[in-house]
Amino acid sequence: MRAAYQRWLKLFLFSFGIAIASSFILQWLAGDFWLGDEKFSILGLELFYPKKQVIDILTQIKQPARIALNYQLIFDFAFMAGVYPAIASLCMMAREKTVKNGARNFLFALAMLQPVAWAFDVTENIYLLSWLDKPEIGDEFSRYHNIVAAKWIIAAMGFFAAMTFLVYRRRNSR
Repeated sequence: MRAAYQRWLKLFLFSFGIAIASSFILQWLAGDFWLGDEKFSILGLELFYPKKQVIDILTQIKQPARIALNYQLIFDFAFMAGVYPAIASLCMMAREKTVKNGARNFLFALAMLQPVAWAFDVTENIYLLSWLDKPEIGDEFSRYHNIVAAKWIIAAMGFFAAMTFLVYRRRNSR
């Protein structure tokens, strides 16, 4: 196997380990995400809840849910440090296994976009942390949703494209 592929594989394994370890903590903290007798989710806060519901959650949240959400957002920074390099390294591993220049360039572009997704994720957490501290959400809510959507699109495209190329390459090499 080529040396470049091996380096990307090592980065992937290290980053994936960070992502998996921190995801256990994130899941554990999410167990306390209750508002009264209703459970809420971080994905809901990111993507699915309307502005009024986010405001309601952030203004009415009590302990221990408030502490758990705060820690979840802080530990999410560790998760980010694992997941985006893992996706980028997957893209580069797939690139190493691909011979067509167009596909190689596409995978390289997706790998290079992962720091953008990471920056969007950091921005998202900053919004949520500031709103948790002071739940006054103005016109920036639509910008927040656009940032979150862009983050998910970039990360998902990188992951699925890399996996598609890796699986396709494996099937064609048999």
